[in-house]
Amino acid sequence: MEEGTNMVWAALRLMEFFYHESCGKCTPCREGTSWLVQTLQRIWNKRGRPEDIGVLDELCGNIPGRTVCAFGDAAVSPIVSTLHHWRGEYEALIREAQETMPRNKEIPVFTH
Repeated sequence: MEEGTNMVWAALRLMEFFYHESCGKCTPCREGTSWLVQTLQRIWNKRGRPEDIGVLDELCGNIPGRTVCAFGDAAVSPIVSTLHHWRGEYEALIREAQETMPRNKEIPVFTH
């Protein structure tokens, strides 16, 4: 990878590959990779929530060793590794999302 590559983006691209290549025979891999992709997309698209890092940790802990083959073990590796070495990149995107979300805005109520 090139210097300066955002590791959240890299993890998302790798997870999209694993999701696409999953055979779908076992639930942890089929559903887990889908949830991982959705969570990473939310973070990357600056809609991440503070609890998303915990969601990623929990999902990555529930897939390995619970699949028919070793594919599930391999699928979580990019996230486990990037969370370990580049957690700050995840946190920065989530923080940015939190700062740009509208808060305490009045929601108009329409009546008939």
